[in-house]
Amino acid sequence: MGSQQMSSQQTGSQQELLRLLQQAGQTISFCESLTAGLAAATFAEVPGASTALRGGLVTYATEVKIDLAGVDQEIITEHGVISAQCAEAMARGARKRCTSDWALAVTGVAGPDEQEGHPVGEVWIGIAGPDGTAESIRAFNQQEQRECAELAVASPLKARERIRKDAVQRCFEVLILRISQPLESK
Repeated sequence: MGSQQMSSQQTGSQQELLRLLQQAGQTISFCESLTAGLAAATFAEVPGASTALRGGLVTYATEVKIDLAGVDQEIITEHGVISAQCAEAMARGARKRCTSDWALAVTGVAGPDEQEGHPVGEVWIGIAGPDGTAESIRAFNQQEQRECAELAVASPLKARERIRKDAVQRCFEVLILRISQPLESK
């Protein structure tokens, strides 16, 4: 995909997410490890973002995930920082700390090497919503994850950049879907 096309698509996702949040009178916050603030900064590029953006936490270090985002040490001990459980806890923590309706969290491996036995390109997105529930999804399918790992071997810096930017894009897409089509009560 060309960079101009991707840039236009990303801007469209940011604008659509902002529009949905404004329409619902809701706010958003972020808790970022892998992306180190890129998601919040990217969202803030949209004019009017201040009407919905409450803030963000950059929790690159494990201790900061615990101290700032409130991730339970037990979650990290049992599942690691690159896990669905950690992503959900990070999202809950951001929602609580920033007093937002929604929170997005990102944790994963941008490479060039594996981390804690997790391959390059394994990225988890956590979502916490207004009803207090949280969920997580993988940012990339298996094929996309393999492509990320292959790129990390050929060009580690390009791989890191692609993984981080694509993870941000997926965050926006996932939350747009969630706001547009909430899960049925179980």
